[in-house]
Amino acid sequence: MTHPLLTAALVRRQSLLTAETNALRLLDGEGDGLPDLFLETYANHWLLATRHDHLLTPELGHALRGSRRTVYWKHLDQNQKTSPEHLSGPRLDAPFPILENGVRYRIDFSAGYSQGIFLDQRDNRARVRELVRPGQTVLNTFAYTGAFSVCAALGGATTTTLDLSQPYLDWTKENFHLNELDPGEHYFCKGDTFHWLRRFAKQGRTFDGLILDPPTFSRDKQGNVFSVEKHYGDLFALALRCLTPGGWILASTNCRKLSPGDFRRQLQPHQPPHTRLEPAPMPPDFSGEPYLKAIWLLPATRNHR
Repeated sequence: MTHPLLTAALVRRQSLLTAETNALRLLDGEGDGLPDLFLETYANHWLLATRHDHLLTPELGHALRGSRRTVYWKHLDQNQKTSPEHLSGPRLDAPFPILENGVRYRIDFSAGYSQGIFLDQRDNRARVRELVRPGQTVLNTFAYTGAFSVCAALGGATTTTLDLSQPYLDWTKENFHLNELDPGEHYFCKGDTFHWLRRFAKQGRTFDGLILDPPTFSRDKQGNVFSVEKHYGDLFALALRCLTPGGWILASTNCRKLSPGDFRRQLQPHQPPHTRLEPAPMPPDFSGEPYLKAIWLLPATRNHR
């Protein structure tokens, strides 16, 4: 059994699946006429996500089960973040690699609420690889599994990967190995981003590029609260103290409550002279809500794309 909206969405994205990229968003909620339903492919293994605890329609369930591939199902619930459930096809009991623009990443459907990469940052990762030059340095904060670090390293940069979680730092090193990169030639820091940025600034340590993609809300061990809606400007200002003159920053957030205009207004008071703020759109397979806000701080003299 086929589902017309699913079939139409797959046709629209067919050209995006190539020998270099086998991970995409195949269905994007309202953008494909199926609100609250999202489908991603990871090396031909499908991950369905819904905001409801059911598949919405029996027809869609039949279409997914009849696709003759592995399908897992995740309930989008911020209060109960659990691993996806097996829906149909062969089970995936071990991690496996995907390809994105020729770069390999480790994916694990049993790793918890997130599977190892955020596909909405695909174009920004590619741009990081294009921007860096051999011998430059890049700091990737709130790094998760280090996908940005891998791209910067492939571009020739020496990277510093910063995250609170040692398992995610170890996962980053596995991603390095998958791309024949030596983690021993790069740096890995476990801890709070604000602490490390202040430490780097005090030491006078600067980077040619920085990636800022913080959680929407967090609280440190001292009880200090960080909220993207209120404090992103402070994070941006702190990061600027660690930026080499002429360097770049990618500032992004997936906070749905924060409008693109309000996000930009948090950055503008701290914008250095002779720079520009350039927004980055989401990849074309994300046709629904434009929830990801991403802005590049770039030298004013750099050519526009």
